[in-house]
Amino acid sequence: MITTQLRALRRRVAVTGWGAITPLGLGVDETWSAMLAGRSGIRPVQAFDVTDLNTRIAGEVRGFDPNRYIPRKTSRQMDTYSQYAMAAALEAVESAKLVVDEQLGPRVGVLIGSGYGPVNYNHAVAERLRTKGPRGVSPYAQVAGAIDHAAGQISMHFGARGPSKAISTACATGADSVGEAARWIQFGVVDVAIAGGAENCLTRVDLAGSGNARVLSSRNDEPELASRPFDEDRDGFVMSAGAGVLILEDAEHAQDRGAPILAEVVGYGATSDAYHWTAPHPDGTGEKAAMRQALDDAGLRPHHIDYVNAHATGTPLGDEIEVRSIREVLGAGATRIPVSSTKSMTGHMSGAGGAVELIVCGLAIRDGVAPPTINCVRPLDPGMNFVPGTPQEHTIDVAMSNSFAFGGHNAVVILRRWVSKRNRS
Repeated sequence: MITTQLRALRRRVAVTGWGAITPLGLGVDETWSAMLAGRSGIRPVQAFDVTDLNTRIAGEVRGFDPNRYIPRKTSRQMDTYSQYAMAAALEAVESAKLVVDEQLGPRVGVLIGSGYGPVNYNHAVAERLRTKGPRGVSPYAQVAGAIDHAAGQISMHFGARGPSKAISTACATGADSVGEAARWIQFGVVDVAIAGGAENCLTRVDLAGSGNARVLSSRNDEPELASRPFDEDRDGFVMSAGAGVLILEDAEHAQDRGAPILAEVVGYGATSDAYHWTAPHPDGTGEKAAMRQALDDAGLRPHHIDYVNAHATGTPLGDEIEVRSIREVLGAGATRIPVSSTKSMTGHMSGAGGAVELIVCGLAIRDGVAPPTINCVRPLDPGMNFVPGTPQEHTIDVAMSNSFAFGGHNAVVILRRWVSKRNRS
């Protein structure tokens, strides 16, 4: 348990910028506009042949040209997940009006995670080795094919000379990256952190494997209706690609340079189910513990939560257990507030999802609106407000984002509306 004294000693963590690449748009504004319009980013897969697969739909990123963001000489040595991460980081740094100079560089860290990393790049390298032999393999293959490639590339691009790392906790990666980077700020390791997650594991291998695990929707003839979190007719999640990056700063540092403060990271909890590789614990013990840890970390009570962006992917078991967990942790507040799943529109971006959904929480606080859960026609719990179909105006000062992953990883992050002077007891 975090004591009042320790909480008072920690530095406050301001969010000063954000960037996103998603199936809904190339940037935060495009993505947010599409969400408020209730649009789906799920389409038939175009990048490779899926005719023999059970699931032939996904949330691909469309219209992305890496050369708009990265010199061709560099981008050609990067997996698409790393390209998405760089594009999101560039937008985030620009929105934060952040300049990393020689003085600031050593105090800037980078923490960019991925659930599956550069799988497309590595598959292509294996194919070149098969068809062209050893001389066909780039000398940069080991670098570009590593899960820390996005973090290293972003560090070098901006001159961030503090710690640069990658973590991988499957679908909880984006939330864990932001939560761990927030701790860097709180305890003075760095003054600024570029943090988030990126993913593009849309390959024949991954679609086949996930399909064989029976976790994917097979609603191929109605792709826009396939992602159905909280709906009685849900039949699995839809795999997607994308990236989300946030700029975190020591609040005093942000205020001193006149940065725009978009929200404050106040709570983070992380647990493990220690139960099963693909199924959540039937009692939701790890999920509930992570939510309670995040509340304790923030010094908040359940009634303080005004909105939950749920993990809810559309799997029959996962959604039901999460709803029960939210009800138990938030009590009466669970039916008082909006609880939505924006995966109904983006699909499941795996390691990028938690970071993008934290940005969504910040936007919900900023605009006073809860984004909808589309395709929620027959809600599995009629007592809950899943924001079905259309967004809802709602005063949101505190938002919780849940990320629950394969491997039993659970991560919960809480954002709060920025107030410059606050009693932190």
